Amino acid sequence: MVTMTTEQGASSTSRTPAQALDSLIRGNARFMSEESAHPRQDGARRELMTTGQRPFAVVLACSDSRVPVEIIFDQGLGDIFVIRTAGEITDLSVLASLEFAVVGLGVPLVVVLGHESCGAVMAAQNALETGEMPSGFQRVLVEKVTPSLLAARAEGGESAEDFERHHVIEIAAHIVDRSPQILNGLREGTVGVVGMRYRLSDGLTEPVVTYGTAIEGVPAGDLS
Repeated sequence: MVTMTTEQGASSTSRTPAQALDSLIRGNARFMSEESAHPRQDGARRELMTTGQRPFAVVLACSDSRVPVEIIFDQGLGDIFVIRTAGEITDLSVLASLEFAVVGLGVPLVVVLGHESCGAVMAAQNALETGEMPSGFQRVLVEKVTPSLLAARAEGGESAEDFERHHVIEIAAHIVDRSPQILNGLREGTVGVVGMRYRLSDGLTEPVVTYGTAIEGVPAGDLS
């Protein structure tokens, strides 16, 4: 097994969920302040990547071109295992990919990354308000996102931000509920799950829910 050096000086295989989250938060802070380090992107790193991968986080993100995961977290080659779907929606292949990262690669942190001005959330909101559904397979996006919006409305949510935040919360809860292997990792303390919303306006990735790793002021999800 190849051991990769992290910015903390520990191997990615020994990084805790809290350490992995700290690396992402600090990288995002560098990106926000326009002080990105662009780490682990040189020829030596490329050569190392030919022998295997040991990412420290798996991120389920929206496919939106304005949310390039490795860039906004200022990470390098082999650091993040990225899964992208419009509206960060899940299906069996997404859940299988998440479990491959956690079980097969030993990733300690799962991140659900929504964002400001999400087109999938907007489409679902429009469908709820007008009763009009998009044509073709795009209607699947609306069908997948609408339950999150209904849940947000039930809790008093009205704005696009409310809907985007709640959609991330619902997707994170869905992953924990549907994946016994991720849930086991949470209960054993080897895995953390965090839902975040990326703000296009200033570049901040704000946590909105956590499982298995605490962030002050951020609600913790229910593992019962």
